[in-house]
Amino acid sequence: MFEQTTLTLPAKPRGFHLITRELVQSLPVLGRCQQGLLHVFIQHTSASLTINENADPSVRRDFERAFNHLIPENQSYYEHTDEGPDDMPAHLKASILGPSVTIPVTKGALNIGIWQGIYLCEHRDHGGPRSLVLTLQGN
Repeated sequence: MFEQTTLTLPAKPRGFHLITRELVQSLPVLGRCQQGLLHVFIQHTSASLTINENADPSVRRDFERAFNHLIPENQSYYEHTDEGPDDMPAHLKASILGPSVTIPVTKGALNIGIWQGIYLCEHRDHGGPRSLVLTLQGN
């Protein structure tokens, strides 16, 4: 089985957002997949995806603070500044985290740890809707 769909998430504020539920809800065929892989790819260069803690929201806030500390805005060495002070740092953050995640599927469900969730990492102050390509392969 191969299934592919595009999920457009509404604009979210800058930060790290759990999107596991939205992904699962957008793939009703997931329940019929006994074993396989779900690949999730974001079609943007200033947002990214990752998997991490899903229980304590302070983890997501700490992620945002840490990334802002590691990659600050308004640096004199940035050349790409036409789209605002948050744009070049957003590209760098997105490159570090990456545009995709791949998750095992077992018995019709994502086979992630009990404390794991999939994050949309919005690195822009006003990023807008984000499009994700979801590709499920399995049997």
